[in-house]
Amino acid sequence: MTPVALVTGAAGGIGRAVVLHLARLGGHVVAVDRDAHGLAALEEAPGTVTTRVVDVTDEGAVEALVADVEATLGPVTRLVSAAGVLRPAPVLDVSRADVVETFAVNVVGTVLVCRAVATRMVARGGGSIVTVASNAARVPRTGMSVYAASKAAAEMFTRCLALETAAHGVRCNVVAPGSTDTPMLRALWEQGGSESATVDGDLATYRNGIPLGRVASPQDVAQVVAFLLSDDARHMTMQSLTVDGGAALGA
Repeated sequence: MTPVALVTGAAGGIGRAVVLHLARLGGHVVAVDRDAHGLAALEEAPGTVTTRVVDVTDEGAVEALVADVEATLGPVTRLVSAAGVLRPAPVLDVSRADVVETFAVNVVGTVLVCRAVATRMVARGGGSIVTVASNAARVPRTGMSVYAASKAAAEMFTRCLALETAAHGVRCNVVAPGSTDTPMLRALWEQGGSESATVDGDLATYRNGIPLGRVASPQDVAQVVAFLLSDDARHMTMQSLTVDGGAALGA
């Protein structure tokens, strides 16, 4: 049976790179996002890719998605939870709406998708899950308090899920990217900043630069995700791999 991978946040920079990388490696990839326009570009991707427009914060829609994928394509053996939003703002200025939206997508969405897929993996006795978090989950960032908190929550949820499902052969790990060349990062640069400033760091905002001297490409992150999903990482669970060129100084 052809292996099936499900990737959320597939219209975004990292999610899209994960879809394309997994498709090249073989198997069937289900690309999920609420952005129908962004998903359209993946319909011509090399390999076998199916796109589904779903809001991961909608519990009923998530359950229906997973049930339908398993009924029509086969068991989901690999899951990548990459859906995420960033609403930058100083702590004292952050709006309630931005807090709710950020936690709804980054935390609730992660929980709903992982629960729906992990329930079936447990019943079958195996599977691999990777959550895309952020190095901001471990290093304080000015203007990113809510995002950082949401990613920290998603990371710890994934570790707890790994602990509870390990006896059933399910592995759950985290990839924590730093600054990556995605539309999300470029939107931040439009608000003030640049690639060179990101690489060099900024003492005024207590932000380290990137020791390796470059911003990551989405492919850099996708390759680490694929490794954790694969049997090459069969004895790894509850782990978090940081892909940030050393920006978090190993934190």
